[in-house]
Parts: sequence; structure tokens; C-alpha cells
Amino acid sequence: MNVKISRNAAKVLQLELDKEENKGLLVRVQVTHSHGDHAHYGLGLDDKSENDVLVSTDKGIDVILDKTEPLLDGIRIDYFYTPEEGFMITNPSKGNHGDH
Repeated sequence: MNVKISRNAAKVLQLELDKEENKGLLVRVQVTHSHGDHAHYGLGLDDKSENDVLVSTDKGIDVILDKTEPLLDGIRIDYFYTPEEGFMITNPSKGNHGDH
């Protein structure tokens, strides 16, 4: 499985991972809703389970994915400051370039 992460997203996620209350947790991306070849994604901190695969990114952030969910392979995690601050997860490899 493959995950790309922007520099902005990596900075924000690393700040969260460095907090004392988050020690030992990893970033998890999951599919919250899907229809056809399109998915909506959720992001959080979690522990790895037996159905998960740990994917290392080139920004030093490890991401947990459910290995049985094909819509997670190829995701991109971005963080934008404008027009509204927050994360955006897409999967360009599956034709998902953002929410509709």
C-alpha cells in the first residue's frame, strides 16, 4: 500500500504525535463512507491491530491502514491553511480528487 503526505500535513501530524497524551499512537486513515469507486476518509490517532498494515511515508510519518480496504491504497494526506484550515484526504490513484 502507498501513502503520500504533504509537508504541511506532516508538520501538523508530528505536533500531535509529539504530545505526551499521544505517545505510542500512530496516524490512522480509514474509509468512513464509500460509494462506487469514491470514498470519504477519516483521520485519527490509534493503535495498530491485526488487520492493519503500517505504511512509512517519505516525511517520517507512519500511517496505519486496513489492509482489506482497497480504497486506502494510494491516498494523499494534505493540510491546507486557506480557505479553511484542515486536512484533506484524497485518492488520485482511484480517481478521487476531493469531496463532491
